[in-house]
Amino acid sequence: MQPLGNDWDEVIGDEFRKDYYLVLRAFLKEEYATRTVYPDMYRIFNALKSTPYSQVKAVILGQDPYHGAGQAHGLCFSVQPGVEPPPSLVNIFKELATDIGMPTPRGGCLQSWADQGVLLLNTTLTVRAGAPLSHRGHGWETFTDAVIKKLNDAPHPIVFLLWGGNARSKKSLITNPKHLILETVHPSPLSAYNGFFGCRHFSKCNAFLTKNGMTPIRWESVCEENR
Repeated sequence: MQPLGNDWDEVIGDEFRKDYYLVLRAFLKEEYATRTVYPDMYRIFNALKSTPYSQVKAVILGQDPYHGAGQAHGLCFSVQPGVEPPPSLVNIFKELATDIGMPTPRGGCLQSWADQGVLLLNTTLTVRAGAPLSHRGHGWETFTDAVIKKLNDAPHPIVFLLWGGNARSKKSLITNPKHLILETVHPSPLSAYNGFFGCRHFSKCNAFLTKNGMTPIRWESVCEENR
């Protein structure tokens, strides 16, 4: 485990020494040595490295990384620069257009959101190529639950955007009344028309941040990043 390089090292560092994580680490060592696994091993913790604990304003929870070549880079729903946005991300952009009038970006890299305090966290941080959910049940859920619990204890208000059953199952971990929970169905084409479209979570998030004296997220910055 390489240091995360920010305050997450102190906040979550003990998890890396626990028995479950040592078992997970051994599993990952074997997987990366014998399989094609995404993201690249040096980008597994990109979400935590990109968004320090003290700077988290909002959390978007995903399921596991994209399992196609060149897509995943450690930020949920985001793809690497120059990669065409997958269907769920296309629907996220459609909702942003309706909600705040954001133009459609050319690409799907969401690094600019992470840099502003949006923690783009998958509940499982790795996956085999072409095999969604293949790393589920090996310990990642315990680790990311610990991350969510630490965020629940944060001294400042945070917006939790929970999209889909997997993300909404984490609602019980968020008990601090200072936080805002926004939940709806997953942006997947299979469910987006059942409540994701029209949820207006992006403007609601910014309204909450502004009310609490925090700088709102420039969601449209993703367009600038993907020019």
